[in-house]
Amino acid sequence: MSDSSTDSGPVLVDHRGAVRLITLNRPHLRNAIDFPMRYALAEAIEQAMDDADVRALVITGAGGAFCSGGDISTMGPLTPDQARTRLEAAQRVIRAIWNGSKPVVAAVEGPAFGAGAGLALGCDRVVAARDSSFGTTFTAVGLSGDMGISVSLPARIGLPAAKQLLMLPRRIGGEEAGRLGLADSVVEPGTALESALADADRLAQGPPLALAAIKSQMGRPERNRFDVLDDEVENQVALWQSDDFAEGVAAFKEKRTARFLGR
Repeated sequence: MSDSSTDSGPVLVDHRGAVRLITLNRPHLRNAIDFPMRYALAEAIEQAMDDADVRALVITGAGGAFCSGGDISTMGPLTPDQARTRLEAAQRVIRAIWNGSKPVVAAVEGPAFGAGAGLALGCDRVVAARDSSFGTTFTAVGLSGDMGISVSLPARIGLPAAKQLLMLPRRIGGEEAGRLGLADSVVEPGTALESALADADRLAQGPPLALAAIKSQMGRPERNRFDVLDDEVENQVALWQSDDFAEGVAAFKEKRTARFLGR
């Protein structure tokens, strides 16, 4: 049982002693990320990081799904400034995780696609159900990737393998995700949250300064990852103006194969 919680809105916040449970709450759309969810999720993470009583965070999704990615139904023509605002709202979520000193555990049931994969992989630990699935599906709508996936994916599986998964995306089941390094722990279906909360409880009992130092020390790749976040925004802003993006969104909505023309 939780100590206290919110029970409505795009993101649910559950206070479980020293662990803050944050749940994406659009189960009817497999927790696809729209604008309100981006802001609510970033605020929930930032507040948890600032709360002296919180020692660890768990992020999960409602209704048996982690996150199916960005909400394509809300995607359409945007000016460069509008696209940048949308994308920077997503990057704010990852910045909150990476800048924060407290460990964050992702509990993945069902799909973690596109931005959902980026969100999971941006966490410090990923617990995935055996029947979960990961997919780097950005190119399906003519985009290149955001939510920090340009950093988190190669950090986990190496640059060559990450490039292949981004360029030639495919669905990766939970067990393969564990073998590849996308998931740190693979558990039985329906138990990812229970396992992640147990991990978070253990982390919450650990030395917070040492854990913060480990997180900081291990978050320094050869290239500054925050520079990569900026690059992701610029690339996605440009791609958002492309005919290929418009075609990808239209094809998704019309349930047909996209015909990309490179313009």
